[in-house]
Amino acid sequence: METTVYPREPQVLKELRDATAKDPRYVSAMAADPHASQLMSMLLRMVNPKRTIEIGVYTGYSLLTTALSTPPDAKITAIDPEHASYEIGLPFIIKAGIEQKIDFIQSQALPVLDDLLLLQKEEGSFDFAFVDADKQNYGNYHERLMKLVKIGGVIVYDNTLWGGTVAKPDGEVPGCKREGKVLAAEFNRRIAADNRVEICLLPLGDGITICRRIS
Repeated sequence: METTVYPREPQVLKELRDATAKDPRYVSAMAADPHASQLMSMLLRMVNPKRTIEIGVYTGYSLLTTALSTPPDAKITAIDPEHASYEIGLPFIIKAGIEQKIDFIQSQALPVLDDLLLLQKEEGSFDFAFVDADKQNYGNYHERLMKLVKIGGVIVYDNTLWGGTVAKPDGEVPGCKREGKVLAAEFNRRIAADNRVEICLLPLGDGITICRRIS
């Protein structure tokens, strides 16, 4: 971290990370990891997406990462049911001069995704997606993103190791993490069996699964 991550973290991202940690509503499990952000930034620069979608925003660390790592004319659809946390990150987004890229939608994600598919006919319109939201709906998000993201596009899921609990016997998992463990393990099995995507699960942060849609 001290050698390869923090020295290369953009100053505005560091400032947002510090502001997030000071907020009284701060939830460490919901905060993005700088080394995971570094990976996502590299992926974004390789994919060079014009349209991205983000499900779960919190204070916007990953959203700001995306905005900083995409072309000037890129557009990001960002969905989160809570606006208050996003307001923590908004001054830093404005400071970075990239707020024009972001369309923040305050809503549960599934109705927005269904609207994009059924009413706006946006199938295959997105190049990249990032998901860090309610784990019980990861499977539902995946099915919709498999239509919204074009073939060759990339979908990234956060928290797929759930604190490492997916590799532990149930008896070694604290009660507060057991539901998350079950949900993460079920999603991991589901995504591993999905022949529509190439996948790679990396032990960065709380676990990141990268999917490339191939059919």
